[in-house]
Amino acid sequence: MSTPPFCAGAAQVKTTPPLGTRINGDFVTHYANFIHDDLYAKALVLQNGEVTVAMVVVDICIMPKDFLDQTKVEIEKVTGIPFAHILISSTHTHAAGSVADVHLGSTDPAYAKKLPGLIVSAVQQAIAKMRPATIGFGSVAAPEHLLCRRYEMAEGYTPFNPVTGEPDQIKTNPFGVEDFIVKGIAPTDPELGYLAVKDMDGQWIGLLANYSLHYVGDWENGTISADYFGVFAAQLTEKIQAPAGFVCMMSNGTSGDVNIWDFKDSERYPKAYFEKSKLIGTDLADKVFQDLPGISWQENPQLSVLYHETEIDVVKPSPEHLLSASQIVSAAHYEDIVIDQDGLRQIYAREQLLLNEFPDKGICPVQAIRIGHGVIGALAGEFFSETGLYLKENITQGPYFTITMANGNVGYVPPAAEIAKGGYETWRCRYSCLVPGAEKAIREKLLSLVQQLTVDM
Repeated sequence: MSTPPFCAGAAQVKTTPPLGTRINGDFVTHYANFIHDDLYAKALVLQNGEVTVAMVVVDICIMPKDFLDQTKVEIEKVTGIPFAHILISSTHTHAAGSVADVHLGSTDPAYAKKLPGLIVSAVQQAIAKMRPATIGFGSVAAPEHLLCRRYEMAEGYTPFNPVTGEPDQIKTNPFGVEDFIVKGIAPTDPELGYLAVKDMDGQWIGLLANYSLHYVGDWENGTISADYFGVFAAQLTEKIQAPAGFVCMMSNGTSGDVNIWDFKDSERYPKAYFEKSKLIGTDLADKVFQDLPGISWQENPQLSVLYHETEIDVVKPSPEHLLSASQIVSAAHYEDIVIDQDGLRQIYAREQLLLNEFPDKGICPVQAIRIGHGVIGALAGEFFSETGLYLKENITQGPYFTITMANGNVGYVPPAAEIAKGGYETWRCRYSCLVPGAEKAIREKLLSLVQQLTVDM
């Protein structure tokens, strides 16, 4: 009997929330009062013999593990795709509906109830469109749109830490103190990697890209937008003159310490709303378009998956910190808070009390998916460029990229040396609470999974 051919299908389902929906991703909750462009859950399903994999990218800031676990259980129930073979990630646009609390940004219960069904539907529709296919991995460099957002500052400015009360060594996003900037303290990952999928007649099915840029954010609070992720998808779809049904998706790489807010050259990009995200998304789409003719297409690629839930200790506040936090919260006025130093003290005092109720262990899902001669890794948090660069340096068997904020979200996971330097990403809270050394343990687990999958390459 002949071996069943490798098949693929792709679909997208609109997930745009209604006006009035809560938006998270800031220190406070915002509410949708303007829809600039639609949001989507985009699914790519691959199958080779008895192995099926579903990869879904959702236009949203973050999705917690319990939310995604329930969604994946439902996908398995209705499609038969194993839980461990499902990858669902957030683009990390900060202009979307909310299914998670972040600081004072709260969950929108109605949207959290609605979104899982839309994600399930995207996978079901992708399965319905499956047909014999071929794949190709590609990669281009796009360093010009990436800046480390953590800065060494000159004498005369002392970075403020609202948790410890002690000065930080570095400053994240130095708005208003640009004159004190010395330099960004870490390299960025310049690679724009992608997986392209066509049917056996050469017709496009889908493309999954990966780039380590946090988000652009050139819109007013209250806006719904897919940010540059959506621009990239729309522009590339147009450039390749894709047929109806083609699905283009951009996933977020290791971008926890990266953005494109150029504090030293404020005239570098246009300032009008949506113009910077349009410029960046269009440029990235053009780079991929120019690279596509050179990629090698592979028929009947091997498909395999490994998944592991890594348990990591959580750092809790001390009794002294809890007492101090209680006193601050007792006198706080969160309804009319101003995000200055005093406001940050109030926000992070609240975070200490809420963090103290957390379990003593956090769970970070780690996943590796081999697709022919290439591998895609997935990590459930905001990891720094150092993590992605380390993995790419040590995974040499073929094309590789890391999708972050996938299968859950444990928040920021900085390298231990970066935790010691301080900065916003390291301030202890519900969104940054894993022990120093967590990043190393998690990246090494992913590396070991990839090595197991690629031992015969």
